[in-house]
Amino acid sequence: MTLTDAPAAPKRRVSILSEFREFIARGNVIDLAVGVIIGAAFNDIVKSLVDQIVMPPVGLLLSGIDFSHLEWVLKPDNPATKANELVAIQYGLFLNTLIKFVIVAWVVFLLVKAVNVIRRRDAERPPEAKPAPPPQEALLIEIRDLLKAQAEK
Repeated sequence: MTLTDAPAAPKRRVSILSEFREFIARGNVIDLAVGVIIGAAFNDIVKSLVDQIVMPPVGLLLSGIDFSHLEWVLKPDNPATKANELVAIQYGLFLNTLIKFVIVAWVVFLLVKAVNVIRRRDAERPPEAKPAPPPQEALLIEIRDLLKAQAEK
């Protein structure tokens, strides 16, 4: 490396910094960041809705059925040793997770469906009529149009 190569590094750094600034300032990166933040907040809303509103009646209907204890034991614990040697496929926990996923997916579907109904209703409304301008403004518009028509002749 020679001394003449040394100044090239700061230019490269400045170039990388300016490229990074351009990358961050692009609209879709900022939109993505906003989407991730809103998505995280929406996740909390859906989780609360499912856990505190939907799951209590479901739990009541299922009479407290809990699949978490269901498992296929491949290798049982050895009581002679104190080490935990249990090897099991815990399909009950998987079933609980699967049931919760289906319920969350259903709730999200219902929320999206409600939003779509509201959007359709808003789209079907006729646009509101523009209010008539005040008399002075209407007179000025009429004068402007007459002057424009005279200028074109």
